[in-house]
Amino acid sequence: MKQIILFLLLISQIFASVVTSTIETVDEPNNIATIKIDRIDVGISGFIIHKIDESHSIILKNITVNSFDNATHTAILKMNDFDALVNNALPSINYHVKNGDKVVLAFGYSRALLIAPNEEIYHRITKAIKVQWIHSDIFTTLLSLKGHLAPIKDDFLDMSNDTSVGLIYFFIKEKLYTVDAKSLKILAISKAPLKQNSVKLPFYTRVKEMTNSWWDFGEGTDEVKDYNLYYYSLLLKYNPNNKQLRSEMENDR
Repeated sequence: MKQIILFLLLISQIFASVVTSTIETVDEPNNIATIKIDRIDVGISGFIIHKIDESHSIILKNITVNSFDNATHTAILKMNDFDALVNNALPSINYHVKNGDKVVLAFGYSRALLIAPNEEIYHRITKAIKVQWIHSDIFTTLLSLKGHLAPIKDDFLDMSNDTSVGLIYFFIKEKLYTVDAKSLKILAISKAPLKQNSVKLPFYTRVKEMTNSWWDFGEGTDEVKDYNLYYYSLLLKYNPNNKQLRSEMENDR
């Protein structure tokens, strides 16, 4: 158990710091930008800040690291609309991303949500990893408001926007998957040999019952019947080229 705690503490230190850089090039029609940076993981998300004047700045875009070239230390960023602070009463803006605009990556990585199968595993991991945990009860409340019995990507994105959560940890079959909350890209897979003796569906929460809307048959409204299979499938959907994830999923069948 001591080795597990030390390993998980190391994970929390790796993903604890905000990373900043500046825009090198912009391809606005294709929503692509590049930065120079010593090292960055594919899948890390963040945003672009444009300076209006000496006293005012504005967030223009959400970004996700699409690729990183070790030889040139160049990261390609995929840009999309910034939607975390939507207010229809405010006027729209017409600023564009420019070379030299500030890039902030890994924002919110000090706050996390854990998806775990039972109370014992939940408490062991949350005690071992030193981040600010947002309890799964809060996520359950969000799902209930949307009528979802099974979490989908948009639910994690909404959770991230509402609570500034940057990381989602998924415990599946003695492995801990560290995942960016906005992109659902896997940043790390770590050993966490904790026995999964019981399972609460769709994940551990103190909320006794979740209900969906009887008239809604969309994504997320069906119950999770197999904890491991559901979260393997969810992560594989957004990480189709992750060989380790695919191998773990196949070995669990």
